[in-house]
Amino acid sequence: MAAALAPPALARARSLARASAAAVLDLLMPPACAACKAPVATPHGLCAACFASLPHLPHPACGRCGVPLRPEGAGEEICLPCRDAPPPFASALAPFAHAGTARTLVVRLKAGREELAPLMARMMLAAGPLPERALVIPVPLHRWRLVQRGANQAALLAGALAQASGLVHAPELLVRTRPTPPSRGLGRAARQANVAGAFAVPEAGRARLQGRAVVLVDDVLTTGATAGACAGALRAAGASAVHVRTFTRVAREAAQP
Repeated sequence: MAAALAPPALARARSLARASAAAVLDLLMPPACAACKAPVATPHGLCAACFASLPHLPHPACGRCGVPLRPEGAGEEICLPCRDAPPPFASALAPFAHAGTARTLVVRLKAGREELAPLMARMMLAAGPLPERALVIPVPLHRWRLVQRGANQAALLAGALAQASGLVHAPELLVRTRPTPPSRGLGRAARQANVAGAFAVPEAGRARLQGRAVVLVDDVLTTGATAGACAGALRAAGASAVHVRTFTRVAREAAQP
């Protein structure tokens, strides 16, 4: 039966099965911390110790890419890489470094803990305001990668973020046109080459995008290559600005302001 389903339908079926299994476990087991499994008062939350251990990114930060600046920098200044080669997105913001408890939550979301998305989205929303009337769009997976994973964690976060903020979730407005090899271990230039031309806005969705700001959502920001490729496609299709929001970022060495 599964073989007869189209890739998106198969992914939805797997997602529904995981959600049903999680609901059964919630009934049979007491609530536990999403990170360390210690008892908590409400399901899918963090205990006090894990909440306190979340690795907040230091300030000041680059006003364009969000990378932490050296302590003497001002919060609104731009890091040298962004001065030399401004990215195609207007801003990038993540509440946490990709380490410790925050990394654990990302890993568990990718592993199928879809019930964590609302908690993580609320933390992302608390990190900074979103543009009014913006469209919330996740970084897309190729359809066959979606079948392999069963769900797109970026889409889970984008849907939860849109619901928490009251903005419109529009995942159909950006597609991945070809599968790309894993980028783990690649440098910035290699990552950019890996995703070049891999994203597009379908012709049917271009009218909705004209003059609208976009909140582009992913779980982790590493070098910004994927976010940049997505932002370039969205801007070319008529978006007025693209603001990247992720749950964590891989923090490079503090940048010179």
